[in-house]
Amino acid sequence: MLLSQSGYPFALVVAALLLIALFWLLRTQRLREKYSVLWFAVIVGVVLLTFIPSITGWLTALAGVTTPINLVFILAFLVLLVVCIQLSIEISSLEESARTVAEEVALLRLELERRTGGPEQPAPPEE
Repeated sequence: MLLSQSGYPFALVVAALLLIALFWLLRTQRLREKYSVLWFAVIVGVVLLTFIPSITGWLTALAGVTTPINLVFILAFLVLLVVCIQLSIEISSLEESARTVAEEVALLRLELERRTGGPEQPAPPEE
């Protein structure tokens, strides 16, 4: 039954490739662990829907959606929305950190100018 429906093997291949890519990104430290949790959940969801396609029908009836593919699109939209919110929170935190560091550098520069009696002179270029 699994192989008789052409979309399911494709979904399994995509999930396997995503899993390999996710492990590679984690191993090369291009992706932090806290961000990988959402992607692991997406992969598990794809695999579950592939092996147990009746879940899609049950969720469609539960959500009151007419066709299962509409539910898939809604779920994909929600995943993207969660990713956008997560990234917005991270950007806000980084922006606050950058502002704090800039203020601390400005205060240190002011303190240095007070102690040396004037603005710091740039070093002459080396020839």
